[in-house]
This record gives sequence, C-alpha cells and structure tokens, in this order.
Amino acid sequence: MPERKTLRTSVVVLLVAALVLTLIVALAIGPYPLNWADVSRAAMRLFGAGEGTASPGEVVFVRVRLPRVAAAALVGAALAGAGTAYQTLFRNPLVSPDILGVATGAGLGAVLGILLSLPVAGIQGLAFLLGLATVALVYLISAALHGHDRTLVLVLSGVVVGALAGACISLVKILADPYDQLPAITFWLLGSLAGVKVGDLAVVAPLVFAGLIPLVLLRWRIGVLSLGDDEARALGVDVSRLRAIVIGAATLMTASVVAISGVIGWIGLMIPHIARMMVGPNFDRLLPASMLLGASFMLLVDTLARTLARIETPLGILTAVLGAPFFLWLLARGRKTWG
Repeated sequence: MPERKTLRTSVVVLLVAALVLTLIVALAIGPYPLNWADVSRAAMRLFGAGEGTASPGEVVFVRVRLPRVAAAALVGAALAGAGTAYQTLFRNPLVSPDILGVATGAGLGAVLGILLSLPVAGIQGLAFLLGLATVALVYLISAALHGHDRTLVLVLSGVVVGALAGACISLVKILADPYDQLPAITFWLLGSLAGVKVGDLAVVAPLVFAGLIPLVLLRWRIGVLSLGDDEARALGVDVSRLRAIVIGAATLMTASVVAISGVIGWIGLMIPHIARMMVGPNFDRLLPASMLLGASFMLLVDTLARTLARIETPLGILTAVLGAPFFLWLLARGRKTWG
C-alpha cells in the first residue's frame, strides 16, 4: 500500500514537471522569435520594474504569447476536469463534457452572434449563455420524465437537444454571408485561441474556478457516485442534489472555456482516460491528474497549431488527428484497467 501511494505521488510530481516543461516550450516557440532579453524585460515590466519603451518582442510576449499560453493551459485543464466529473457521474469512461449538449449549445450561441455581427465580447457572452441554457433545458426535460432511469434520460435528452442545436447551426450557416460570416463561423467551430486577450482570461478564469470549487469540496461524495445511486444513498449521499451540483459545475467550466476557444473535442474524453490509467479511478486523485495532463496536452497542441504551417491549424483538427488513433490504442490496450 505505501509503495502504491508513493508511485501515485511520483506520477503527480511527474505531471507537474511535464506542465512546467510544456509551459516553457509554449512560451519559447512561435511564429515570432523571442530571445531571453525580451522575455526577461517583459517579465520585469509585468511586475512594474520595466523602464523605457517596450521592444516588439516584449509586446508580442505580453499581449499575444503569454495570454494565449495561459488560455491554452486553462482550456485544457477545464475540459479535462469537466470530462472527469462527467465520466465519474455517469459511470462511463466514454462520456465527454459535451454529452449534455453544452459544446453544441455554445456553438449555436457563437454562430448566432457572428450572424448578428456582434462584437467579440458579445459572441463569447452569447456562446456562454446558450451553452448553460442547453444543459439547463436537458436537465429540465429529464426532471419532467418521471418513472425512468434518470442517468439514461439525461444522456438521451442531451443527445436530442444537442442534435437540435446542431441542426440550428447548419441553418445559420445557410443564412450567413458566404464571403464574410460563413468563414468566421467555420473557423470558430473548429477551435482556436488566436484572438484571446488578457481581458478574456480575466472573465473566464474566475468562472472556471467557480465551477472547480464544488468539485474539489465534494470530491469524496462525487467518488461515491461511481459506486451507483443505491450504494451512494446507502452511504448518506443526496444523489439528486449532488448530481445537479456536479452537472452545473462541470457545465460552467466547459461553457466558460468553449466561449473563448470554440469547440475543441477529444480532450474531455481522452485525457481523463489516460489519467485513470496512471493514478486509478478515485476521483480525489483523478481530478488533479486529469487537469494537469489536460493543460499539458492543450499547450502542446496549441504550440503545434502555431508552428506547423504558415497558416494556423485549427485546434479541433489537431486534437482529432492526435486523439482518435491514440484513443483507439487505449481502447485496445487499457480497457481492463477502467475502474
């Protein structure tokens, strides 16, 4: 038992080291080359110790590179954490954060904002609100259908509402201007962090932490949910109330980051899977491991998106290309390790 605990502690330390390394790589690599002098002067300027006029490298680091790297880490951690919560709640390792339609709802909000020619903040706000509204509708539908398995009804309601939102997105594409609005809609739906600013992070980060706090405080009760509803009730857990809290918290985290990044698949599905194989199924260990791994993975993907070609590669394409074959390998190799 002590050896297993030591091994899991070593895994967490390794994940933290990997995150620090990927942060350094992401900050150092990009289309605009930066030298150490630019970075050090920019860091001093951030703490109020800089003097004189900022160089182009300092401007790129502070206004472009640093916010984007921070956003990538935040998006990856939030999607992986939400995926972990959903998979534990539904007791299914093939569940992802958009199972209840949050990503599709946020996508519908964003494309409506683009169609209405709203500013960037308006597009992000509408994406966030419709993402939350979609999950709220799914939850209300499942609550109205008494006498059925609650978890099954939740999933099926999410599939139906998500499909309806997807159809609405297709309709908006038809109505959009093919020379201006349609390319913007398509690019947003594929995922990108190119336009992230410090102000976006100032709004999104508190929302992500607000969703994370209940997951951390209730981590032991959430772990009990993986045993099944009857077992959880026998141990004194209010299953219905806890389920609503977990869904609300995970949805808040997902909708917040999707509003600034667009739809990025596979992270919330694949990363918790990998973390489970590394630290086991206990939610109190699985949540931090998934978030650390998700942040590192998103940083690597975003760095590739910025450097693979002269034109930036959409993040959704890269996560699918990297995630699909790797996840198939995991299914073939690690299915017996799911707990």
